[in-house]
Amino acid sequence: MAVVLSNVNSEAGLQKLNDYLLTRSYITGYQASKDDMAVFTALSSTPPSSYVNVTRWYDHISALLRSSGVTAKGEGVKVESSACSVASTPGVTGQKPSAADEDDDDDDVDLFGEETEEEHAAAEARAAAVKASGKKKESGKSSVLLDVKPWDDETDMQKLEEAVRSVKMEGLLWGASKLVPVGYGIKKMQIMMTIVDDLVSVDNLIEDHLCTEPANEYIQSCDIVAFNKICKLSRTSSLRACLD
Repeated sequence: MAVVLSNVNSEAGLQKLNDYLLTRSYITGYQASKDDMAVFTALSSTPPSSYVNVTRWYDHISALLRSSGVTAKGEGVKVESSACSVASTPGVTGQKPSAADEDDDDDDVDLFGEETEEEHAAAEARAAAVKASGKKKESGKSSVLLDVKPWDDETDMQKLEEAVRSVKMEGLLWGASKLVPVGYGIKKMQIMMTIVDDLVSVDNLIEDHLCTEPANEYIQSCDIVAFNKICKLSRTSSLRACLD
């Protein structure tokens, strides 16, 4: 339901607005919006300092307009008869307002009208900033040591290594390898690889690529020997924080 404020330029209207803002930072919601702009523009001048809450809110909205602007849509507010003055001007007490003024008083403030050039430019600047900050952050990386076991002592270990390194995918980088004796003339291959955690699953790599055709012609099984996160330390980071 839209908030309804009446005669915000009168003493009674300012007091009602002051009471309303006692527990609120904005007219609606938790950020400055076009609802705040509607009330702000309805005020004919800076509110008296005696209205503490109104003054606090008014100064805050003024500061936002000078710095970044206000573009949030808001929840809806209706400002009724906002053109009445706070106090009568000496010598013109009881002066009847003009017909044009009466028409203006009866009009509701359009919260969702077209943006001004300033508002549009501010919105574009904020959108560009959000887009720039929304670039995908570099995912974490891990170092993995694999045991790759052949079928028997007659398996061509060079072909086995070629079969392993032939597996290519985004986020996978093969490293150094060596042959390690197992027994009975059989050797297994240990190979290092670096993976991007969000792109490569080691389990899927083994099941879907290394232990299926054509690689399984040489590979009997694969085991994970070591799996370590690669920590990128900043100047203010400590090794303890990385290990934790």
